Amino acid sequence: MTQDLSLHGIHVPLVTPFTRSGDVAAGALEALAHQVLDEGATGIVALGTTGESAALDEAERDLVTDVCSRVCRERGAMLTVGAGAGGTRAAEAGLGRLASRPGVRAALVTVPSFVRPGAAGVLAHFARLAEASPVPLVVYHIPYRTGQRLDAAALRALGELPGVAGMKYAGGGVDEEAVALLGGPPDGFAVLAGDDLYVSPLLALGAAGGILASAHLATARYAELAAAWRAGDVPRARALGHALARLSAALFAEPNPVVVKGVLHAQGRIPTPDVRLPLLPAGGAAVSAALERLAQVPSPL
Repeated sequence: MTQDLSLHGIHVPLVTPFTRSGDVAAGALEALAHQVLDEGATGIVALGTTGESAALDEAERDLVTDVCSRVCRERGAMLTVGAGAGGTRAAEAGLGRLASRPGVRAALVTVPSFVRPGAAGVLAHFARLAEASPVPLVVYHIPYRTGQRLDAAALRALGELPGVAGMKYAGGGVDEEAVALLGGPPDGFAVLAGDDLYVSPLLALGAAGGILASAHLATARYAELAAAWRAGDVPRARALGHALARLSAALFAEPNPVVVKGVLHAQGRIPTPDVRLPLLPAGGAAVSAALERLAQVPSPL
């Protein structure tokens, strides 16, 4: 399943660019999608948290999905769409709407937040969703946002569910559970790094790739990093990983995706750096620092 889904390499969770009037800048979004695929991304993710999905209305979410689906069909690239909700019935309904979108290959679904149902409840939630979903699921485990920490045994149980193809692992570091999970993942289950700062060590431990907001920038270098670890080129991977970690740290100096948007705007790739409340645009110092780190990333071989 994971091989057919191309759940490897670097997937970029696209920002949602806005025009000066506050509308979705569909043309800029389409150009971003093509640019990251041109530079070696395996796929893109639409309507992730980086895309400010919670701040978009239904028509805007449909527009973003349509644009990304069109690009991925043209390019033969993997499209994952953020879906789901805190309640199981609402999440089922959201996933059901993907049935009318044949270009969507997988759904990225966060572990239920705030309610903290326990490991058994999380497992039951995803078992129900996997049965109902028209596409395979990628579980998004991010305990510092959901309030629900799961151990490696629970994460492995999620990976053994039929219809669950992979996991975006964002544990906030390289912890004991990450080491245990990557030391023995279920067959056909892909673990993707979700914390940009730790992508290199997670790749070294065996992650199949990453879903990384930072990879809007230096996309080819992130793709090269994944390829270097896969090929066992440790010296290249280690040096590149350190440089990209410094870039990621700068890009996450303020709440994601505000610095990423600030840099993309400074590069002329999106029409404004604007975000929607409750986010605020990045400060000039943060954008300048990120541009400096970007300039320090080594050139390709």
